[in-house]
Amino acid sequence: MKEKYDVVATGGTFDVIHVGHLALLSKAFEVGKKVIIGVSSDAFASIAKANNKLTHNYEQRVNNLKEKIEEKFGNVTYEISKLDDVYGPTVIYGHVEAIISSTETAVNGHLINEIRSRNGLKPLNIISVNMIRAEDGNPISSTRIRKGEIDSYGKLLKIR
Repeated sequence: MKEKYDVVATGGTFDVIHVGHLALLSKAFEVGKKVIIGVSSDAFASIAKANNKLTHNYEQRVNNLKEKIEEKFGNVTYEISKLDDVYGPTVIYGHVEAIISSTETAVNGHLINEIRSRNGLKPLNIISVNMIRAEDGNPISSTRIRKGEIDSYGKLLKIR
């Protein structure tokens, strides 16, 4: 891998920030000088998370994310971009060099690269981060946290 990419991108809904989100962000800040963080708009989140009512609206999610970034990563260079689809600015910004995704969402990176190719842009390097698992071996997710199954570190809260 080269020293650091000038610009990388990552994204999510970031409703209840958990250690999986922090792993994704940690990798993004590790490999990128600047990180574009896509945060799902309320409209897109309601489609993408159809059966799961979010705890926070877009503005609250962005504010919580900014606070968590400052707390966990300090003085890093990033910008927030509102996502109205899975592609966001990655399909139009030629200066983005890599996308950081979970192994489960890496397929979106391939879709993004197809669109970038049609738009005459160089493909992004796709860097996958393994999903962090809870004590029960299942992935940590905001949905599971909202349901009271686990906490944001993956500790089990409910006995099934």
